[in-house]
Amino acid sequence: MVKNITTVAFDADDTLWHNEQFFKLTEARFAELLADYAERGHLAERLLAAERRNLGQYGYGIKGFMLSMIETALEVTEQRVPGSVIQEIIAAGQEMLRHPIDLLPHAREAVEAAAASHKVLLITKGDLLDQERKLAQSGLGDLFDGVEIVSEKSPETYRAVFARHGSDAAGVLMVGNSLRSDILPVIDIGGWGAFVPYHLSWALEHAEAPAGHPRFRELPDLGELPAMIAPGD
Repeated sequence: MVKNITTVAFDADDTLWHNEQFFKLTEARFAELLADYAERGHLAERLLAAERRNLGQYGYGIKGFMLSMIETALEVTEQRVPGSVIQEIIAAGQEMLRHPIDLLPHAREAVEAAAASHKVLLITKGDLLDQERKLAQSGLGDLFDGVEIVSEKSPETYRAVFARHGSDAAGVLMVGNSLRSDILPVIDIGGWGAFVPYHLSWALEHAEAPAGHPRFRELPDLGELPAMIAPGD
């Protein structure tokens, strides 16, 4: 149990609904399309390098991923990639943008439990239109007191978000699957972090868990959250 929490903030992708698995499936298809030009492991390294290089221009999300795949395809083929492959990459990205939302186990119950006794925020990064689409399809939108779609999750971003919603960082619990983006920045500014691991993770989100930190908790799934935030006597 955590004490003196007034606000519970949730990440979205791979915390409330599945997301990374669709990137992994598309990346596997990308490797198949370029199998004649690059070995799978080398291609994955080149794609990750392109994603890292392009974050400042494209931000997070499917559209940036699609553009990084196209850029990588051009690089590894020395601009000889067939137009049909580029077309398939674009089609794969469009399919990702149309994919229906599939909530993770206990997601609704966790948000409902938090909303019954706390201010509840959704703080997610990524493409604005895609994140709005996913939230609308999730059926969870009405449960949140505020929704923030940000370009990056830094301590400064969290400070600004919490200030806008009248929440002091010391009274905020951030729930998410990314140590780098969801947990560490909030702990850094004096808040609490509840890490709920997802079975897949993006390499650029890797970070070491702050084991032993008094404001860090790790949960096996969202089903454990209601008991953790239940008001004490």
